[in-house]
Amino acid sequence: MEVKTHEKIDPRLCGTPAALERGYSRVQMTASTRMCADASGLVHGGFVFGMADYAAMLAVNHPNVVLGAAEVKFTRPVRTGDLLVAEARVTGSEGKKRLVSVTVHAGGTSVFTGLFTCFVLEKHLLD
Repeated sequence: MEVKTHEKIDPRLCGTPAALERGYSRVQMTASTRMCADASGLVHGGFVFGMADYAAMLAVNHPNVVLGAAEVKFTRPVRTGDLLVAEARVTGSEGKKRLVSVTVHAGGTSVFTGLFTCFVLEKHLLD
């Protein structure tokens, strides 16, 4: 399936699509030292959120999809060098609204879960 959204995303910061099907995506990324919050190697949660958001956008896979809201939980810390895998599934659709469930794992352990409310707009947000 062809990627139809967020085509300019930097894969070093948000991940690389590993699987893409209608209503589903899987994104992978290795947490880098650029993402560190401190000397211990703790990765700032914003990078994990960005990856999860990107996976949600890909699961919807429409050129005009935008994030409206997110309800998330960070369940474990992420460290530099961790291989992260985000899986996103569209779980509901009503009009322009799409609900997308996202889980991010590191080494088989869940580090993040979220429910993203996305909207498919008639035209690009900046038009």
